[in-house]
Amino acid sequence: MSKVNASAESVLVVVAPDFGEKLRAIPGGRPVWITMSSANEPIVRSLWESRDSTNHLTGTTGFRFDSEISAEDRFRAELDAIDLHHGPYSSTSPYTEIKGVGARLTAEILADLSDLGFTNFTETEDGFAAKRTHEEAMRRRE
Repeated sequence: MSKVNASAESVLVVVAPDFGEKLRAIPGGRPVWITMSSANEPIVRSLWESRDSTNHLTGTTGFRFDSEISAEDRFRAELDAIDLHHGPYSSTSPYTEIKGVGARLTAEILADLSDLGFTNFTETEDGFAAKRTHEEAMRRRE
């Protein structure tokens, strides 16, 4: 089997409700999961119409926005679905990096990501990044 585009090995998860137009600067083919807030949803829909998604591992996926739920809890709520779609159950080359935008790296997020084999964590100006080895990404978890 051929290897998926290397950009598909890094998943961007945007829980910032005001990300909006910044989404346009992200190259097509990069997997992005984004909360469908009032600022983000029109941009997401516009990109769905103008960009082709080559397969289930690339493109933009929108998920429910609820202002009553913290950004960190929104990230955690989507993590299982992200892992199902981009992990070893759906790809011969599962994601090895995940970047969160709009959420802090809390103890709960750290624990959830550690359970998925992530071991290298970096806090960034707008969120965090986590990495795991390809071998750990290939491991199926129950």
